Order: sequence, then structure tokens, then C-alpha cells
Amino acid sequence: MQRTCRARGRTTAVLFALLLAVVLAVAAAVGVSDEAEAHRASAREQLAELRVKPAGSMVGYSREKFPHWSDAREYNWTLPSGTPDPGSCDARDAALIRDGRDEVVGSGCYVERGRWFDPYTGKTYYMPSDIDVDHVVPLANAWRSGASSWTTVKRERFANVPMDVLSVEDNANASKGDKGPEAWKPPRAAYHCTYARKWIGIKHNWTLSVTGAEKTALSSMLSTC
Repeated sequence: MQRTCRARGRTTAVLFALLLAVVLAVAAAVGVSDEAEAHRASAREQLAELRVKPAGSMVGYSREKFPHWSDAREYNWTLPSGTPDPGSCDARDAALIRDGRDEVVGSGCYVERGRWFDPYTGKTYYMPSDIDVDHVVPLANAWRSGASSWTTVKRERFANVPMDVLSVEDNANASKGDKGPEAWKPPRAAYHCTYARKWIGIKHNWTLSVTGAEKTALSSMLSTC
């Protein structure tokens, strides 16, 4: 009888532990779901606030109108302690350091190697030569949607601040070019939600417009969140 009681007690304890684990897992899942819904709602609200208008002219555009890869420290980049010669880091260097893992950085802030997960393709790369630092909203797209009227100082800030750039595989970046989400989406569908939120957040922050097709594509991508 005593052994039976002990066995029942152990069984009850195991069942209770399993039940508790299930309850905690469900609570965590609900928490993640609520957070994801909040992010999606915020992105939809921002998208609704963006001006919808046809793409502007490319007359006068050149990448040089957006001075880029400027001094990282001037544009609020945070570099890890121990970075050799941080004063030499430009925004591109800083993006590679931020987005990578196990980087080896030499003098002059030269990123020699590391490990980069490309969110566009879902693949991992180990040499910085395989990585481009992408302007999430391409410079030409920004020009067509309002940046043509900005000062050079404002365009330089757009091209260098942390929120506007992302380290990705070079061929994926080349495929994207200056296309909006109505014409190009990351090959990795699992990233569509995050990509749409980033794109919307940048355009909202800089008061840039969207085309009708662009807005439709962004709305559709948000439905994957």
C-alpha cells in the first residue's frame, strides 16, 4: 500500500509538471501572438497614414545625391567595445559588424571575416565579399517618393542611419535593385512580414509616399505576420 501511494504521488507530480509546462507554453504562444498582432496593427496604421501618389520623376537622380557610407559615429551607430580604430568605421562597416556574428575586424575597421545570416534568402555566409549593405528602401525609390526635394544633408542622413540599412547577400541585393515590394519581395517568404514592417516604418519615419501598387503589396505582406 505504501509503495502504491508513493507511485501514485510520483505519477501525480509528473502529470502536474507536464500540465504546468503545457500551460506555460500556451501562455508564451499567446504572448508572442499578441505581440505580433500589435506590431502588425502598428504597421497597418502607419501604412494607412502614408500618402499614396504616383512615383515621381528620376530626373536629376544619382546615388551621389545621397552621400553614403559616412562616419558611423555621426549617425548614431553603436560599435562593440574593443572594435579596433572605431573612428575609422563608416556606416557600411558598422552594419556588417551589427548584423554579423564572430566578426574579425582589423585596423581601419576592415571587416575580414565573420558569419552573416541573410534574411532575404535564409542562407548563412562567412565572407564579407558575399554581403552587400542594402538600403531597405532603395535610394532611387526614396528619390521618386519625396527625397528629390530634400537637402543633401537630409539625404546623407537617410543613407547612413541604422534603421535604413541591412546586411544581405549580394546577389539578392542585385536582384532587388531599386524595386519596390510591388515588383520584388525577398525570396524567403518567412521574411515578408518583417520586410514589409521595415519598409513601412522607414517610409513613415521619413514621410515618403507610396504608389497604389506598392501599398497593396505591403498590405498583402502584412497578412503573413
